[in-house]
Amino acid sequence: MMHPGARLRAVIFDLDGTLVDTADDFIPVVQQLREECGHPPMDAQRIRSSVSNGSRALVKLALNIPQEDSSFEAHRQRLLDLYAAILGSHAKLYPGVDTLLEQLASRDIAWGIATNKPREYTTPLLEKLALNPGSVVCPDDVTHAKPHPESLHKVCKELVCETKDAVYLGDHLRDIEAGKRAGMYTIAAAYGYIEDGDSASRWNADVIAAQSEELGGLLFPESELAHA
Repeated sequence: MMHPGARLRAVIFDLDGTLVDTADDFIPVVQQLREECGHPPMDAQRIRSSVSNGSRALVKLALNIPQEDSSFEAHRQRLLDLYAAILGSHAKLYPGVDTLLEQLASRDIAWGIATNKPREYTTPLLEKLALNPGSVVCPDDVTHAKPHPESLHKVCKELVCETKDAVYLGDHLRDIEAGKRAGMYTIAAAYGYIEDGDSASRWNADVIAAQSEELGGLLFPESELAHA
């Protein structure tokens, strides 16, 4: 529920692990990279939990090598090439999100995306899923990526909305930190990609969504979505 007196004008999503479940694109990519390097398959859940941390984290996870390793960048580029080849093939909106986006449209509430996913991968993913947010801000578009609030300020500017009238949803501590630093109400997506040993309850979000189907009820508690 929005904080008292606030007027909801925009809902802003993190992308991977919040709006879209992209893990099933990344799991075969990491497994293939491991196979090419002579490693057996690893537990898919470990890969899923690390998707929000980006390509460097996935290479470290896949090959257990530090970023300073002389071969690291070549492996990272190989991972990105493998990902680009299947990008969006298995990705899908989280359950209930399509209904939520329809609800936002019916209420004339804008929505956007603030992601640390580079634009060269974000744009084709959104095209494959036929998503048309009012604003999409990637790290390419700002000087400082999340947890810095710059991307959220930029989305709000493009949506013609003050940050106090917007909600930010994310599945990582960096998302909640960015939202709070921007002066937004924050929702922690506990259904997203959370690493072992971490918990959305530690991020100090205003509210936690245990399941994606809960988002409509949290934003519009009086609506039919709350009872879907």
